[in-house]
Amino acid sequence: MCGRYALGIRATFVRHQFEAHGMPVADTPDDDDVRQTYNFAPGYHGLVYRADVPDYGAGNRHHGHGDATERAAEETEERPSQMDANETRYKIQAMKWGLVPFWTKRNPDYGSVMKTINARDDSLKENRGMWNTMKKTKRCIVVAQGFYEWLKKNGGKEKIPHFVKRKDDQLMCFAGLWDCVQYEGSEEKHYTYTIITTDSNKQLKFLHDRMPVILENGSDAIRTWLDPKRCEWSKELQTLLRPYEGELECYPVSKDVGKVGNNSPDFIIPVASTENKNNIANFFSNAKGSAKEKGEENVCIKSGTELINGGIKFEHEKGESRATMDVARTEDNAPVPVPASTAARNLKRAHGEDAVDKTDDAPASKVAKSHSKDRLGRVSQDSPEKKSADKSPEKSSNRKTRSATSNNTAPKHSPGQASNGSQKITNFFTK
Repeated sequence: MCGRYALGIRATFVRHQFEAHGMPVADTPDDDDVRQTYNFAPGYHGLVYRADVPDYGAGNRHHGHGDATERAAEETEERPSQMDANETRYKIQAMKWGLVPFWTKRNPDYGSVMKTINARDDSLKENRGMWNTMKKTKRCIVVAQGFYEWLKKNGGKEKIPHFVKRKDDQLMCFAGLWDCVQYEGSEEKHYTYTIITTDSNKQLKFLHDRMPVILENGSDAIRTWLDPKRCEWSKELQTLLRPYEGELECYPVSKDVGKVGNNSPDFIIPVASTENKNNIANFFSNAKGSAKEKGEENVCIKSGTELINGGIKFEHEKGESRATMDVARTEDNAPVPVPASTAARNLKRAHGEDAVDKTDDAPASKVAKSHSKDRLGRVSQDSPEKKSADKSPEKSSNRKTRSATSNNTAPKHSPGQASNGSQKITNFFTK
């Protein structure tokens, strides 16, 4: 953990919150440089708070990998003047989630990046490994409103998304590492980050055995973690990476958050909350009240269980064409985003027929439209899934397909003459 979190806020808001907690901010990115979404996934550009040090990190320059591009950059890059004056400035910067080490020569494939969205705390103990340079000179804070984790039920066949946030509603500050890389033949700099994870605290043990390292806002722990003068890894830094001891809130939320690209502020509202329109109890209460006051008879309730209209509404963000797939991971249970170029049949071959999200078969142009589901998870008539389900197949196939909107039950027909020669019972009374 974590594989998905919420960041539906602007950089200016984060700046004001940090400054209120004694965390100075000298610079912030433009709002357009950051993905503001309540369903933040790997590959998005998020907000990172760090000391304003050169791209090679704090302290003296090291060339552990002999990168010629890095050495050339050092000749033109100057250390900030405030470092000479023993005054450290801090800034909020837009970076991409999924760390790419500075020694990387070419743009890595998607699978490689997915392996570096998290860094385990125990992997930082020894003086070796890919995190060795970053943990000494490139430490940061990753900003979030909270994070998601999926609770496995029924032997893993069902996964219920939960949202975890601070009980006092303050921003979450994850301990992280960052890096800057320039690929061969390119002058563009790419800033990326990873989130450090540790053992879950007692409150979240039921959900997962891992959680992100959360540091207290404005605390000595954050100042120690970000101190650019600490250029060597120490036990003091390692001891900061421990389960969160403060109070958290954890509750089930809408399953629509599982699909990468879906976005709604309702994703961070409890399913059982009175503020959540997707709450079945709220629906009946509101529906009865509306019928009583207005005298309307066409209240959207059928048989006490079926709900029509009033389902949670969300938008699918433009430009997000990645599919979503369930993959067994040790750090989190979040559904994994998969590039659109990856063939669905290859995913099924590797992870089973049920691995690929069925909604991903729809064209990106159609999925990108705003749509809604009712509380039973059914898609409204303007969605691609519903249209395809309503069409009667012209020809039957030997291969049985699984419908995303029905149980494939046989349709009921009026009784008629059967193929074995039997007749309707009413025919005997007419003779």
